[in-house]
Amino acid sequence: MTPSGASDDGKTSGQDATASPGLAPLLSSLEAAAHDPATPAPQRTLLAQALDALRMKQREAETERSRYRNLFDAVPDPVSIIAEDGTVLDLNKAGMQAYRRRREEIVGRNINVLNPDLPRDHLVPVWETLNRGETYVIEVTNMRGDGTRFPVEVHSANINFDGRKSIVAVARDISSRREAELRYRELMETLDKGIVVHNRDLEIQYCNGAAMRIFGIREDQRVDQELALDRWHIVDEDGREMARHELPAQRALDSGQMVESVLLGMYHREKKHLLWLTATSVPQFAPGASIPAQVTTLYSDVTELKRDSALFDRAQSLAHIGGWEWDIGRDRMYLTDEAQRILGAARSLDTLDSVLLCLREPDRRRLRGALELVTAGGKGFDLELQGSQADGHPFWIRVIGDAEPGDPGASRITGTMQDISQDKQAEETLRIQARTDPLTGLMNRDAVLTELGARLADPERERVAVLYIDLDRFKMVNDVLGHNAGDELLVQASDRIRGAVGTDGMIARFGGDEFLVICDAGDDPHLPEKLAHAVLGAFADAFRFGKDEFAITASIGLAQAPRDGQRPQQLIQNADIAMYDSKHRARNGWQTFTQELAQRQQDRLQIETQLRRAVDNDEFRLVYQPQVDLRNGRVVAAEALIRWQNHQLGELRPDLFISHAETTGDIVRIGSWVLREACRQIADWRDQGLGIVRVAVNVSYRQFAGDDLADRVRAILAEFDLPGAALELEFTERVLIEDAPATLRTFADLRQLGVVLTIDDFGEGYSALNYLRRLPIHGLKLSPLFTEGVPNNRSDVAVCQAVSAIARSLGLGLVAEGVESEAQRQFLLQLGVPVGQGFLFAPGLSPDEFARRLSGAPLERVLHA
Repeated sequence: MTPSGASDDGKTSGQDATASPGLAPLLSSLEAAAHDPATPAPQRTLLAQALDALRMKQREAETERSRYRNLFDAVPDPVSIIAEDGTVLDLNKAGMQAYRRRREEIVGRNINVLNPDLPRDHLVPVWETLNRGETYVIEVTNMRGDGTRFPVEVHSANINFDGRKSIVAVARDISSRREAELRYRELMETLDKGIVVHNRDLEIQYCNGAAMRIFGIREDQRVDQELALDRWHIVDEDGREMARHELPAQRALDSGQMVESVLLGMYHREKKHLLWLTATSVPQFAPGASIPAQVTTLYSDVTELKRDSALFDRAQSLAHIGGWEWDIGRDRMYLTDEAQRILGAARSLDTLDSVLLCLREPDRRRLRGALELVTAGGKGFDLELQGSQADGHPFWIRVIGDAEPGDPGASRITGTMQDISQDKQAEETLRIQARTDPLTGLMNRDAVLTELGARLADPERERVAVLYIDLDRFKMVNDVLGHNAGDELLVQASDRIRGAVGTDGMIARFGGDEFLVICDAGDDPHLPEKLAHAVLGAFADAFRFGKDEFAITASIGLAQAPRDGQRPQQLIQNADIAMYDSKHRARNGWQTFTQELAQRQQDRLQIETQLRRAVDNDEFRLVYQPQVDLRNGRVVAAEALIRWQNHQLGELRPDLFISHAETTGDIVRIGSWVLREACRQIADWRDQGLGIVRVAVNVSYRQFAGDDLADRVRAILAEFDLPGAALELEFTERVLIEDAPATLRTFADLRQLGVVLTIDDFGEGYSALNYLRRLPIHGLKLSPLFTEGVPNNRSDVAVCQAVSAIARSLGLGLVAEGVESEAQRQFLLQLGVPVGQGFLFAPGLSPDEFARRLSGAPLERVLHA
């Protein structure tokens, strides 16, 4: 550790060279007492002994400080001690020389003085690494006092410095190494040999310009992708396919020895291009290592040298490429062995007609016409043709032909013939896959749009109907059981729809949990309704996932051409509108599209449009519904309720616009406004002398899922100088199942602020006790769905009793919503529910009305921690 009194040169500062300035008064006091005649002799002896011990310890400390400084300054590389917040605590002489600054220009300032480009949170990964007991190493560019930059490699480790958790950072100037690397790279780029460097996993680390030219790689392409082994067919000089362990680079890595001048044939599967290369691979070892860390391979392109050799012919065969020549004057056709094999003829094919007989009739005419065009002096051709071998096996071939160069009479036409059957099969497979949903095996969105467009364009199909099917409560399965269960539900649902529709319609998965059924209603006008009933019936039985069972139903919208649209998107959109109405009226049903539904959809769009501007136009206001002690009616808190007065649409109920705001995402901005306005009103009541009123604010899950909810609440409380307990945040049960670290951290941060945390409408959703006990919440709110039925409805009574028992067992507060009668109040009191709100006490009140209610009955405020 740095001595507190050590100066830059290692000597002790201050007046006394043997005593630290901090101990000087103590030493003087002890010495005076030890020599004072009034001090009893035994005490003077003890004081003298203590004085000697202190001086000895002081000298030892000075020696240790001097040794630290000497060692610290002896390190030839810049060394700095950095506090947790990034403040430089000490710097050695090498650091002052490297940065060309005095010690006082750096010590005591943030590390940014040495590197102004560091990000704000640059110490986070450093501490994460050091806390695991590891050393953190990074290359950065530091700055000297004159503003010049130089690269350094920084090694950081933990150190306890004067009792503080700190970092010791050693920065080594790597300017020379960078310059050497640059010169090495420049040398590599000037060579005409292709150079590729692989690591031990044969992953590419470097590729020079010559190698990129040899392999045909453009600057905008990724070298590792273009040289991936699965893109190349690699053969040896005999045309035999080479395994990975036989490749020169892998052999050099395995043996640790250089592999020289190996001839490789490299055939690009997509470009259908063959290269012949010689490769020499040299293993490279890290200092002190016994096995290679990487391998450098030098490539030379020898394709031109092998063009006319037997090796080239073998490679052509391996790539299923045959050669042919047609002697026009003698009508003689010459085919290589590979060309004969591709056509699969039972006998030798030596005339043009014998070759044409291997093709389908339309393709015979195409090839003959192309040959005649070349004979007449036209350009060469490149055709894809289909035919059959002698045993009936079908094939696809690519035939390329042109007149012999330098033959003015075009007496000979030569070319190649390649078997592309596998490519065509792959194309067909891709075509099918492009039209198929991979999860359910049904048609996908693009395929059904194409098919629907074709049917609507067919004049013989007068009435085409669309059934738009959306699964009810699908998201619940995804949230509770996970996406794997959600995928399994979609597979089971598609099977049930298949069984219900049969051959009467075409089925597609349109996206997410939505399906389309397309049917022709020309012969049976009631077919769409019949299919809708059949699909609903198929969902009557519950879905099982292990021990869990879920009742999943469907909502269906029907639209029919030409009445409801004559274009695919229009017809589907109207079916979607009908489905949306069915889902919101009563799930597990179907609805036919009408113009009235279209108008409702237009109204929804208008609401959403106005909603986006409502905050900016100052159209929202808050009312406050009192929360009262059920025993005596004393107001103990309030809940903030939002109201919207739009200049075009008038007053809109929250249940009309909140769901739209959730869907569009506007709820986040609206919720932020509500949060700030509620806190502003609390501060206003406080300034009126009414004390601190706790106000509950509903928080959307979209708000909660954001990254800055706790920071936002902290800032608003600070803005109005409010304690956290003045604010209560009410969340839906959905947050109970989101036990991700971010969720738990947000709840912990809010609770640390003192904010009261409550689960709203508890019991309506799909919460469970194991989720409930994990979150640091304060209370529950009993939904009005259950309080409205007490004390007469046995089911509601049972739910209220259960929720009350849960709250008591977990030590949580409980507030009942929707209290509208004296009988309900009495029941809840007997149940042990302490607080309630509802029209029995007051509706939502304006701020002034609420203030009058408080001033009429003084508020006894107890803010719960």
